Amino acid sequence: MPPPSTADEGHGTETRALLAHLGTAMIATGQPVQEIEEELAEVGIHLGYPDVQTAVGPTGLVVTLTEGGPATYRSAPLGLRLHQSASVRRIHYQLVRGELAPAAAREQLAAVARRPVRHPLWLVALAWPVLAVGIALILQPGWANVAAAAVGAVIVFVLVQLAERYQLVSALLPTLAAFVVSLAVFGAANAGLLEGPLRTILPPLAVLLPGALVVNGMSELSAGHMQAGSARLTYGLVQLGLFALGLLMATALLRVPSATLANLRVDEIGWAGAPVGLLLIGLSICLMEGVPLRMQGWVLLVLSMAFGAQVAGQQLGSTGLGGFLGAIAASLGASAVELRRPQLARLVLFLPAFWLLVPGSLGLVGVTELAAGRECGTHVALGVLGVVIAISLGLLVGSSLGRSLHGRLAAPLA
Repeated sequence: MPPPSTADEGHGTETRALLAHLGTAMIATGQPVQEIEEELAEVGIHLGYPDVQTAVGPTGLVVTLTEGGPATYRSAPLGLRLHQSASVRRIHYQLVRGELAPAAAREQLAAVARRPVRHPLWLVALAWPVLAVGIALILQPGWANVAAAAVGAVIVFVLVQLAERYQLVSALLPTLAAFVVSLAVFGAANAGLLEGPLRTILPPLAVLLPGALVVNGMSELSAGHMQAGSARLTYGLVQLGLFALGLLMATALLRVPSATLANLRVDEIGWAGAPVGLLLIGLSICLMEGVPLRMQGWVLLVLSMAFGAQVAGQQLGSTGLGGFLGAIAASLGASAVELRRPQLARLVLFLPAFWLLVPGSLGLVGVTELAAGRECGTHVALGVLGVVIAISLGLLVGSSLGRSLHGRLAAPLA
């Protein structure tokens, strides 16, 4: 067998660098590692390397084009926003179709990481309390609770801005955010201004809660990726514990009675709260994450499908069944839309619906009640674990159904 030419070696080096760059960008979007490995193999086939092998983790990856050949390692950047995730997905789509050369793709990937949200800062800042109000209208629809959620979201936004400037605030952000928001909400509850403070704390903190980490970790474990899944799951549970620590510090400082920590739902607004909250959640996420205008209607559609399936499951069975059906609806709906319109990134359509399932919030409630001595530890652990497993299984079922429909629903490439 003749030795490879210099041109072949150069092309191979360029291809490895591209796959490493693309793969780490996918990691930063929050994709599970099993999906990243499948899609990198797909790109490798279209670039003339059918034997691509990758080892993907939560913080980086290794890629080689042939068994025993040279390998490239690349660390993943910080998390990308949804508008950046949409650009990464478009680059992947163009590579598979042969519309983009590897060198041009790498240039575009480098530009994606520097691309800011196009909306002005004041509009993005306004989206934070709007998102908290939307979640509160679904989770705790009382007038005082909704107002407290909006105030708490402003506090969280300020802390997030400080965390971008100061390393100490960044390291303590989960505990600090939970502590300050809990002080405000429980202080209002002690003054008799609102009821059900525990569920009122969740909407302002929902954007920071590690629900996606925990469920993605379970999904990766179910797919056989033990290292990535266990690492992600452990990190998510530690983050959840830091949130619970801040909340419990506030309750101890204010001497909040144990009865106040009950998982009580207040419903003063009625049936109109859920659809209005759903609309506010979709619009605010699109503003915060810079989702392109052409995708916002599809985001709301998938969000509505997931919410409807979740409510139906809760009415028919339990919280776990609701999470399972909601995850199937979100994953399958996003996959179906992407199959018909391949340039609409499935992940961008799916993640807002995934955040609505709020598995991290359920865990935070359980950990808090456990620490307050209100619930049996085994009961809390099994309840939270059951919801996480249900959502993870829903993701696997939905994504599997989406892949099985690819041949029938995929838009023609011509």
